[in-house]
Amino acid sequence: MTFDGYDLVVVGSGFFGLTVAERAAAAQEDGGLGKKVLVLERRSHIGGNAYSEAEPETGIEIHRYGAHLFHTSNKRVWDYVNRFTAFTGYQHRVFAKVGEQVYAFPMNLALINQFFGRSHSPDEARALIAEQSSEVDTKSAANLEEKAISLVGRPLYEAFVKGYTAKQWQTDPTELDASIITRLPVRYSFDNRYFNDTYEGLPVDGYTAWLEKMADNENIDVRLDTDYFAVRDDIPAGVPVVYTGPLDAYFGNSEGELGWRTLDFELSVEPTGDFQGTSVVNYNDQDVPFTRILEFRHMHPERDYPKDKTVIVREYSRFAESGDEPYYPINTPEDRAKLERYRDLARKETANRNVVFGGRLGTYKYLDMHMAIGSALTLFENRLVPHFTEGKALSGTESED
Repeated sequence: MTFDGYDLVVVGSGFFGLTVAERAAAAQEDGGLGKKVLVLERRSHIGGNAYSEAEPETGIEIHRYGAHLFHTSNKRVWDYVNRFTAFTGYQHRVFAKVGEQVYAFPMNLALINQFFGRSHSPDEARALIAEQSSEVDTKSAANLEEKAISLVGRPLYEAFVKGYTAKQWQTDPTELDASIITRLPVRYSFDNRYFNDTYEGLPVDGYTAWLEKMADNENIDVRLDTDYFAVRDDIPAGVPVVYTGPLDAYFGNSEGELGWRTLDFELSVEPTGDFQGTSVVNYNDQDVPFTRILEFRHMHPERDYPKDKTVIVREYSRFAESGDEPYYPINTPEDRAKLERYRDLARKETANRNVVFGGRLGTYKYLDMHMAIGSALTLFENRLVPHFTEGKALSGTESED
């Protein structure tokens, strides 16, 4: 494999990596640098966890690595992504199943009225939750359970938070740090939109079409099924590398593996045109092993999908083991101590080898899609542009921007 003629190597083709690659490769008159970029991807497809594909039996577009819902209030990001795709008017709404009842979620006036069995005005609902949450002083909460009770009260906590959290973390909430929950939103209105952002929607032709358009530039070469660690010694010295893989793996786990949660997905084709009536239903009871069921047909009601079949995916959460796909950083005190040591190593690697670390895996941060894109645009503007146009050093790490 030859690396001659490339100005930049990007490791990973998720939204962070592709945004960096697209901007670096774009023509100067389009705000880019016109550089020749090589993207290395260990998977057999581009797009990272945002990759989507048609389920073969039904043709229904599924998100292979869990539901991806695009939303942002960042106009710069919104304007940028609209270069590559139009968006539907989809607004995400979630429902929660507790016992034999289904509630609109997140917690709002409809849920409060339904759960407590009577109509409340917004002021009455506020007073009710304030009374129930007064059981625990939020400033003195010693664990996640106490913190949650101090925010929403014990009845709502035990119904909607306790079991779901225990499944998400495989840990009793009394043994989880209070900092995991900084706030539990309660809306004292009937608004049941899951996100509050200014812009929201799903790509009209799907995520893969969007991602492929980002990479569709004569200055970008994408090599799939390529392990960066197997070829990195072949990259010419001095060629900048933007690395979006796991931070600990880059350094051979020398400071120990960082802790992650992972997800398992159980897909099935059901012999009905509509399994649950909406795209996502959370299963909050602890005795139900999965956390939620996704039904992807409801994400694109404008499409002509089969009327007699549908695709559902049951989602399970667990601690990641070596070789699992990392999804959510656990961020224990031990993890944070390791992360600081890895950041020190990353700073030295940037200074010595022109390697810049970014993205969810490269910074050990959970990033929504819009956050990853925004961070990549910042890296491009603040680091790569000065490096290529003024010869400035690629100092610092993306995690500290």
